[in-house]
Amino acid sequence: MKINKELLKGSTTMLVLNLLNTGDMYGYQMIKELEKKSDNTFTLKEGTLYPILHELHSRGMIEAYWEDTKSTRKRKYYSITTNGRKLLAEKQKEWQIYSRTINKIIGGENIE
Repeated sequence: MKINKELLKGSTTMLVLNLLNTGDMYGYQMIKELEKKSDNTFTLKEGTLYPILHELHSRGMIEAYWEDTKSTRKRKYYSITTNGRKLLAEKQKEWQIYSRTINKIIGGENIE
């Protein structure tokens, strides 16, 4: 089932922070990991991911560093900061309240 992009739009920051909470990652790795964890339900384009990363970096929620690879290219890795973990906890709590309320209104968690 294809998910409406508007539903994903409000939760992408939380998803990105949650990915980085499991370990440092580079952009393409985050895209692939999100696809894998969502059973290909969520696909994130680079044009969506990088503005989110830039905004989180400018707000001090994540840090970035370059790392050498086996090829001549360097990869830019991102890691979550203490402030990013606090924001993630807030977003997760907010999401739980939101999803519980929506499920309550539409009739429960067992809707297919």
